[in-house]
Amino acid sequence: MKGMNGSRFSPADYSAKLRSNAAMAGTQVADGMDGDGNIDFERLTEEMKSYLAAPRGLSEEERRQYNETLNRAVLGFASDREQVLAIIADRLIQLRLHQLDGYTHSYQTLAEALFAEVVGLNALELILKNKEGLEEIQVVGTAIYEVRGGKTISSRYRFEHVREVERIQQNLVLYNNDRISPRKRWAEVVLRDGSRVTMTGFGFTSKPTLTIRFFTVRSFSLEALIDPAFGTLNMRMKVMLEAVLQSRFNLVIIGPTNSGKTHLMKALIAGLPNEERIVTIEGRFEMMLGRDFPDKNTVEYETDEDDPQHRASQAFKLALRQSPERIIHAEIRDMDANIYVRACTRGHSGSMTTVHANALEDVPEAICDMCMLDGRGMNPDRLTKRIAEYVTQIGIEMRNLNGRRLIARIGEIGWEAGKVRVLDWVRFDEQAGEWVYPNSPSVKASMQLARGGAAID
Repeated sequence: MKGMNGSRFSPADYSAKLRSNAAMAGTQVADGMDGDGNIDFERLTEEMKSYLAAPRGLSEEERRQYNETLNRAVLGFASDREQVLAIIADRLIQLRLHQLDGYTHSYQTLAEALFAEVVGLNALELILKNKEGLEEIQVVGTAIYEVRGGKTISSRYRFEHVREVERIQQNLVLYNNDRISPRKRWAEVVLRDGSRVTMTGFGFTSKPTLTIRFFTVRSFSLEALIDPAFGTLNMRMKVMLEAVLQSRFNLVIIGPTNSGKTHLMKALIAGLPNEERIVTIEGRFEMMLGRDFPDKNTVEYETDEDDPQHRASQAFKLALRQSPERIIHAEIRDMDANIYVRACTRGHSGSMTTVHANALEDVPEAICDMCMLDGRGMNPDRLTKRIAEYVTQIGIEMRNLNGRRLIARIGEIGWEAGKVRVLDWVRFDEQAGEWVYPNSPSVKASMQLARGGAAID
């Protein structure tokens, strides 16, 4: 096993390091004792949770790495679990506890029994033993679902009681200085590798929920998406998309959750020159371009709509002053639709975004509706026409078909006879099980392709 810095992990060395920093834990042995100097398992469990949750490290980076280790341990990462088990064992040595009078358990040591209670995932442990192809775990009440290869199946395992789900939720929020309470009945945890946990409690949802979405992709390219393991597109479509990027069309991607929108966007970005200045704006860091493309010239913004100083609108204002050649907006939302439209029509061609819409024909109007929410007096038809012609020039529709994430349409979005028109370049024929090519690019699109030194057959 390897530790946080990539070196081989030694429980003995790690334990020694913990003992040297024991004073930083901030908990007292007496807190878990009764009047006779004894301690029961429940009180010891609470004391151990507090001990683990206490800040640990001399610098902000060390404390952040420690919190990351706790989160990864709860989510089933083996090396991190080994480190946390060593922390628990060391704490028991400090407390001079090897066993509890009157308490029996099925584990080899008291440390392992405590670990299962304060870190372990109960029934989810059995699922995590087979992480091959595991993309997501979904918990609703006591029911568990697994997502593997894009397909959701009902798990053979389930929780005995919702209290077990709530315990896991409380452990996760405790280690992130957060809480699920009657006043805040939800929480999110995001790891640096892109794994994400979303939790809701009673009162916000009818049953407590827990969704663990793992980061499973390690490389991105259009070439990889051609491989039969993905089957997202074919070689002809790859050449077409590369021509679209080279000619700096503004792109929009639509599709349901878990249909591969972010993966496709990153595959498109992978093919861009490293020197091109890219600015990304996200509500949560998900694309992780700096991590996956360390040589690319990227500036990544994470916005918070609850903080006036760090909303998407402020990020856009700063981004436009940082000489972006392309703006990558993870998802257009109400508050920032107008700014993104202005960015796409004022020299930042080649930008990309996603939007919630049922079909490519609906995209310009959906963005127009969001723009109108800020109360400005605008003509909706003129605005929709402007969006169709300049903001969403090329639309890509993703679909999840029997577990296969594929491009269902590539279309040229425009305006004709007073309404949105989509000229399909590519469409997936479900009955034939293959892509068809109904139309060639319009004269206007062909001219833009020519200016970019590209062409599409």
